[in-house]
Amino acid sequence: MSLSEVKENREVCVSEINGDTRFVSRITSIGLTPGCRVSVIKNDKNRPMLVYSRDTMIALNRNECKGILVEEVTA
Repeated sequence: MSLSEVKENREVCVSEINGDTRFVSRITSIGLTPGCRVSVIKNDKNRPMLVYSRDTMIALNRNECKGILVEEVTA
């Protein structure tokens, strides 16, 4: 599933990043890499998503989130 589909207060693991070279480079440079855990803080429709990963709060627009594929983290 894409990151934009994840509900608030859920934790997921990034499995894949799809997009052009510029997008992939930018997303990985802010710390979102395959294998890292991401907590969704805010996911209001028509607003940027707010996620927490690697001790950093990150705001992502909806189009960016569609290119980030994630898997749910099991306890």
